[in-house]
Amino acid sequence: MRLLLVEDDETLAAGLKQDLCRAGFAVDVAHNGIDGEFMGNETDYDAVVLDLGLPKKPGMDVLIQWRKQKNTVPVIVLTARDAWNERVDGLRAGADDYLGKPFHVEELLARIDAMIRRRSGRADGSLKIAGLVLDEARQQVTDTMGIHHSLTNTEFRLLRYFMNHPGKILSKSKLTEHVYEYDADRDSNVIEVYVRRLRDKLGNEQIRTRRGQGYVFGGHV
Repeated sequence: MRLLLVEDDETLAAGLKQDLCRAGFAVDVAHNGIDGEFMGNETDYDAVVLDLGLPKKPGMDVLIQWRKQKNTVPVIVLTARDAWNERVDGLRAGADDYLGKPFHVEELLARIDAMIRRRSGRADGSLKIAGLVLDEARQQVTDTMGIHHSLTNTEFRLLRYFMNHPGKILSKSKLTEHVYEYDADRDSNVIEVYVRRLRDKLGNEQIRTRRGQGYVFGGHV
């Protein structure tokens, strides 16, 4: 899954990006409100982490503009620990959650996961689709025979996106958008390689090819 991190503290942003990437996310970073607003409108992100105290354009204004333009991307806002008024204003403006600074990365990850689960209609932390169980903390999947398979970071990102969109036709370009970061080498043909790797582990029947359209995970279209 692909996240947008909008944070003007470059040291904090760099550390958070590393932590989020290790947790299995592709992460793009913007350091000011104008760039953040543009990127959030141009790319179909799975979630956004938005600092409110941004240069060039405040994070609150960015959030308000996204919602005015019917951009429903899940957003968690970062505020000063004691700025209760900012948290209230952020939630009223359309934020899905908030986190006060300073914070533990583990809490941020938990809140992002919970936010994405709510949007995908899952009630708990497990991701169980088509007889597979994805352990997001360990980045491994249990197949229909009960065998555990460790996943590389890219395999994990791809499978998690598939499992969050069962039964839907997903083009290679769509998958590429959600698996790779903005500045990565985003050759959509590489998706074929990782689909083949997942099939080797899970069986060909889990991910079906729709010629000229893309792939379908589980379900029926």
